[in-house]
Amino acid sequence: MSIRLVFLGPPGAGKGTQSAALIARYGIPQISTGDIIRAAMRSGSELGRQVESYANAGKLVPDELVNRLVADRLAQADCESGFLLDGYPRTVAQAEALDGVLSEHGRPLDHVLLLDVADEALIERITGRRSDPETGHIYHVKFDPPPADIAGRLVQRKDDTEEILRQRLQEYGDKTAQLVPHYERAGTLRRIDGVGSPKQIEERIRLALEG
Repeated sequence: MSIRLVFLGPPGAGKGTQSAALIARYGIPQISTGDIIRAAMRSGSELGRQVESYANAGKLVPDELVNRLVADRLAQADCESGFLLDGYPRTVAQAEALDGVLSEHGRPLDHVLLLDVADEALIERITGRRSDPETGHIYHVKFDPPPADIAGRLVQRKDDTEEILRQRLQEYGDKTAQLVPHYERAGTLRRIDGVGSPKQIEERIRLALEG
């Protein structure tokens, strides 16, 4: 089954878990801008060197270069049967560039998935996470509490605080959330309730894609 997807959702919505399920179900590659930027820099290509110059200077890679990297990646053979884009597009300008690239090849997006989770639920989900530095296991103080004998050694990631998460949610709202009306107009947006067990959410996504 050929399927071309974009996955949207705020930080902490569970896109990572559901992306893994999607690529396993449909046998398509997951494409993230972070991965392709790193691959471009390792390649030593002219485009890769341009990207590296921005990264080394601590600057954001311009849309023009990111769009070219994505276009090159989507042209590779493993994307012929579909793909899952995660973390791109982030802005309407990037979405319009992606629309143009896919239109040129007669391969428009099939669906744009949006995981809907309220801010307060995300804050509770993220700020309650704790990791075990010895095993790497992630617990949650409310939803998956650790055994009492190891609770004292668990740590909270520095970016799992409410202050930082609210900043990330603000950034998401300012930029990425503007993609919602863009894809609503295109008729490709599929809203998914992101509250529930991973299996429940996976089934909602399956029904949205397959009916």
